[in-house]
Amino acid sequence: MTEERIVDYIRSLERGHGELCDRIAREARENQIPIIRPETAAFLKTMVAIVRPRRILEVGTAVGYSALLMAQVMPENGKITTIENYAPRIVRAREHFCQASMEGRITLLEGDAGTLLKELSGQYDFIFMDAAKGQYLPWLPLLLERMEEGAVLFSDNVFQDGDILESRFAVRRRDRTIHARMREYLYELKHHELLETSIIPVGDGVALSVKHTKESADSHEGS
Repeated sequence: MTEERIVDYIRSLERGHGELCDRIAREARENQIPIIRPETAAFLKTMVAIVRPRRILEVGTAVGYSALLMAQVMPENGKITTIENYAPRIVRAREHFCQASMEGRITLLEGDAGTLLKELSGQYDFIFMDAAKGQYLPWLPLLLERMEEGAVLFSDNVFQDGDILESRFAVRRRDRTIHARMREYLYELKHHELLETSIIPVGDGVALSVKHTKESADSHEGS
């Protein structure tokens, strides 16, 4: 059974995510706006439902689709802070949050994520990373500072449409820096003393990381 057939079957089981989200997804595909893949969307919602985070941080809003998916299953007292740097998408995301009556629960920060992550205060118990892939690695220390013990980091598109499996010289020259950084990022996630990470072949690849509690980190270091 091929991977493509499995993906098609999984997608055939989807019941949709409500009229608004389904419309956003349809319009995004029509306008070639990158959004989370259907099977990854289902996995993301499931993880949020399991973790039940009170404070969610999203890096990469796009048109607000994934933020609204998470909002559907987060606790009633849950809040989302999401970051986007591309002005046209910011406008669309704000419209979508308004249509969903989520302006009070989703805060959209406009600007460069690297700058805004340094300015954030407080801790988050769930972080969804879906922005510039070449920046995942330099942003990781900033994310770790914002993650409370036991927090989950959900990193999307870590397979880079399969390029991650190729050697550096099999990747287009213009993509080699991103390719190298993503490989370094995945290595860091798997070897960081504060993280427990599983790399999952869902959609374009998801790295699911949990920040150790102090006790488990000390035990991990001693083993």
